[in-house]
Amino acid sequence: MEVVPSIESYAGPKSKHSWLKWTIAALVAILNGYAAVMMYASGEWVFALLDLVVVSVGLYVFMNKKTYAHRYIFPGVAGMVVFIIFPLAYTIGIAFTNYSGANLLSLEQARNFHLKKIYKVAGGEFDFTLLGGDKGQYRLLLQQDDQSFISQPLHLQNNKARTLAVREGSASNEPVVVQLQPLNGEATDQAAPIRAIVDHRTHLNALDLVLPDGSVHLTMSSLRKFAAQKPLYTQLVDGAVLKSGVMIKDSNLLRDNQSGELMLPNPDTGFYQYIDADGQFVGKGISPGFVVSVGWKNFARIMTDPGIQGPFMQIFVWTVIFSACSVAFTLAIGMVMACLVQWEQLKGRGFYRVMLILPYAIPAFISILVFKGLFNQNFGEINLFLEAAFGIKPDWYTTPFLAKVMILIVNTWLGYPYMMILCMGLLKAIPEDLYEASAMDGAGPVQNFFKITVPLLMKPLTPLLIASFAFNFNNFVLIQLLTNGAPDIIGASTPAGTTDLLVNYTYRIAFQGSGGQDYGLASAIATAIFLIVGALALLNLKLSKADKL
Repeated sequence: MEVVPSIESYAGPKSKHSWLKWTIAALVAILNGYAAVMMYASGEWVFALLDLVVVSVGLYVFMNKKTYAHRYIFPGVAGMVVFIIFPLAYTIGIAFTNYSGANLLSLEQARNFHLKKIYKVAGGEFDFTLLGGDKGQYRLLLQQDDQSFISQPLHLQNNKARTLAVREGSASNEPVVVQLQPLNGEATDQAAPIRAIVDHRTHLNALDLVLPDGSVHLTMSSLRKFAAQKPLYTQLVDGAVLKSGVMIKDSNLLRDNQSGELMLPNPDTGFYQYIDADGQFVGKGISPGFVVSVGWKNFARIMTDPGIQGPFMQIFVWTVIFSACSVAFTLAIGMVMACLVQWEQLKGRGFYRVMLILPYAIPAFISILVFKGLFNQNFGEINLFLEAAFGIKPDWYTTPFLAKVMILIVNTWLGYPYMMILCMGLLKAIPEDLYEASAMDGAGPVQNFFKITVPLLMKPLTPLLIASFAFNFNNFVLIQLLTNGAPDIIGASTPAGTTDLLVNYTYRIAFQGSGGQDYGLASAIATAIFLIVGALALLNLKLSKADKL
């Protein structure tokens, strides 16, 4: 009876240096654990979770003998999870939020940002000079008109703010109060360079300078000035009672120190808003806002908002037409060219093959930029020829129809070599007997092409044509370099152009919005694109299986 060795037997004997393997694994676990903690502390808990899951599974796979065979496919699976599945899931998740240029922060981050806002009060501004620097000892000299004040010595060494007030027990998270004294005579210490102010700016920002009479508190307002300032908002942790007698107890409640009004975070809009005597939200939100879930709102905007629905449907129709026409034109030209260069009576076929494939060999962005110059309305060679020959000068970039025609011309030029190469290979698989039998029946080249060549090529080409359609559906580079979506669609509430494809439209919403980047809406459109392209991929697989049968 033959004994089949187990997987463990292939792993070899235990290494004398197995401690090195465990040491490396421990270091990896510690470093990634630290990275996960830092990401979670910065509010990126999703990335922290991804890091923990991928690294934990990786360590289990590589350290466990039972999963020995899986370690060879784990890098590929991990790459698919990190670079495909996770970005896709993250994008879909953003589509259900108000994530945008105005709503980037978490609620806690937005609250802390508002608490850092300040406003100037009576007391004016003082020019200041940082004096000294020997052994980390500095003094502040403040001047306003004929008034001069100087501080006690401050210890700002080793990037840690240490003052007399701190040594006496002040909390490290509170402003450091420094009492100023009138300057009698002239300061003897040498002024420190501006570099010293920059290096210790964080520490100087934490100082609360008090004038001798105690009436005015000064904080740093610039690299050369201290000013009488106060926090614009104060957090009311213990809540507050409104004029109507309603008690509001919310740790996120803020009071406007200028007007005395109260404001709370609005979970529906993702902004802090002022509240009235009854606790109802009034007025506009205060930027920056925070991220909240909005459900299907972004998807509903695509279908109901006239400023989005109209451009979206127009761009969607153009995207489908562009993709279908690109496939049809490149296939037609590529198939005809493949038949011509395969014609045995044609001399110099090798030369023609090389020349016709050249557009495919040149980087696409170079060809696109060349065509952008050729189609220039005033100085392009195409318009110069048309004006000299026919007296016309088309506005390729400002007329929507002509801009679309130009895009199709350029894309056909870029895509026909690919189809030609495919057809050249498939033509070799067609039996010559079919053409000989057709010739005996009196059929000519044109009849052979449509009755024999095209039908026999279309079946194996169908999955490739679907893939080409999906590629052109997301042909971002062509539109971005050639027209950048222009001319614009009039009346659109989002940046939209008549030559934009859905992918370009999504990009412009996400990064070029005049009212702030709307990542949530862009993610909703990207999700719709994914569903469309995913359906095409499933159709491609189905046709491929049918072809095998």
